[in-house]
Amino acid sequence: MTVARNNDLEAQIAEWRAYMHRRRELHRTDAEELEDHLRSRITELTEAGLRADEAFLIAVKRMGSLDELSREFAREHSERLWKQLVLPGEPDAPTAARSRRELPVMVLCAAVAALAIKVPSWFGFDMSDDDGGFYARNLSLFALPALAAYFVWQRRVGPRVIGVLALPFILGAVIANAYPLADDSQSMALTAIHLPLALWLVVGVAYVGGDWRSDRRRMDFIRFTGEWLIYFSLLGMGGGVLTAFTVGTFNAIGLDAEGFVQSWLLPCGAMAAVIVSAWLVEAKQSVIENMAPVLTRVFTPLFAATLLAFLVAIAWTTNGVDVERDALILFDLLLVVVLGLLLYAISARDLTARPGLFDRLQLALVVSALIIDGIVLLAITGRITEWGFTPNKTAALGENVILLTNLAWSAWLFLGFVRGRMPFARLEHWQTRYMIVYAVWAWTVVLAFPPVFDFA
Repeated sequence: MTVARNNDLEAQIAEWRAYMHRRRELHRTDAEELEDHLRSRITELTEAGLRADEAFLIAVKRMGSLDELSREFAREHSERLWKQLVLPGEPDAPTAARSRRELPVMVLCAAVAALAIKVPSWFGFDMSDDDGGFYARNLSLFALPALAAYFVWQRRVGPRVIGVLALPFILGAVIANAYPLADDSQSMALTAIHLPLALWLVVGVAYVGGDWRSDRRRMDFIRFTGEWLIYFSLLGMGGGVLTAFTVGTFNAIGLDAEGFVQSWLLPCGAMAAVIVSAWLVEAKQSVIENMAPVLTRVFTPLFAATLLAFLVAIAWTTNGVDVERDALILFDLLLVVVLGLLLYAISARDLTARPGLFDRLQLALVVSALIIDGIVLLAITGRITEWGFTPNKTAALGENVILLTNLAWSAWLFLGFVRGRMPFARLEHWQTRYMIVYAVWAWTVVLAFPPVFDFA
C-alpha cells in the first residue's frame, strides 16, 4: 500500500514537473529549485501525519500563494481538486521578462565565433588552399569555445568550473595541431570527426552549469542538442538561400560576389549560426518542443521500416555487408541517427504516460539497429583478422562496440517498459550516463590514435 501511494505521489509530482518544464519563461534550474521546495513541504506534511496525496494538495496550495506558475498549473488542470485550493483570491501576475542583456551577449559571442575563423588567415593559413587540413582539424575550436562562454555567462558558473571547461579546449587545440600528421593520414580525418564530439560534451558541462552528476540536467542537454540541430539546419537552409540571392543579385550588376561569399559569408555565418541556434533554443523552447517530437514521431516508423527491409534483404540475398571505408561511415551514421531518434524520443516523452504503439515502434527500431550493428561488427572483425588494424577500422570497431552495448541494454530496458515491468525513468537514466562513454572514446581517438598508428 505504501509503495502504491508513493507511486501516485511521484506521478503527481512528475505531472507538475512536466508542466513547469514547458514554461518558456522558467529556466530548468528554477524548476528544479521549485520541485525541491515542493518535495520538502510534502515531507514536512507527511511527517506531521498527513497522507501523501493530502500533503501534495496542501503543498501546491501553499506554493500557489507564493508563485504564479503554480496558480497557472492549477488553472490549466481544471479537473484537479487542487484547482480550488490554489486559485481562489489569487490575482494574475505579469510574466517575468527575459534579461535584456542576453541578446547583446549572444551577439558578442556570435561575433567572436565568426571572427575566430578568420584569425588563421592573418598568419598565412588560407581557407581556400587548406592542403594540410588545418581548418578541418580546428573547425570546432572556432565556435564551441564561444558557445561554452555564452552558457558560462548565462548559468553564472564559478571560476572553478570555468577552469575545468578551459582545460579541454586548450588540450584539444594543442593535440589538433601538435602531431605532425601527413595530409593523407587517416588519423587526420578521425581527429576532424571526433574532436567536435569530444568538445560538444564539454559544452554540455557548461550548459548544465557544471552539475554534470544530475541525470535530469544531462537529459536537458540531450534535449538541447536535438533542438539545436533543428535550428542550425533551418539557419543553414536560410543561409543557402541568402547566399544564392547574394551571388545572383551582385552578378546582375556585373560584380563577382563569390569571393566574398566563400571567404566571409559562408565561414563566418556558419560559426555565428552555432551561437544563434543555441540562443534560439533557449529563447523559444516552447516552440521547438512542439517541432522536435513531431519530427521524431514521423521518422521513427520510417527508419524502423527501412532497417527491417534491409534485414529482410540480407536474409533473402545472403549478401554480406561491405566494410569499405565509405560503407562503414554510412552504417555508423545510420546507427547514430537511430540513437538520436531514441534519445530525443526519450527526452521529450511524458514519464507518466503508459506504453503505447509508438514505444513498440521504438523497440522495433532499436532491435533492428542492434541486429545490423552485430552484422557490421562481424564484418569489421573479419576484415581486421585478415588485413590487420588501421585507424579507420579500429575507430569503427570501437564505435560499433559502444553502439552495440547501448542498443542492447536500451532494447532490454524498452522491452521491460513495454511489458510493464520497468519504469521509463531507468531508460532515461541509462542514456544520460552512457554519454560519458562516448566522450571518453572521442578523446581516446583524438589523443591516442596518432601516436599509436602514425608514429609507432
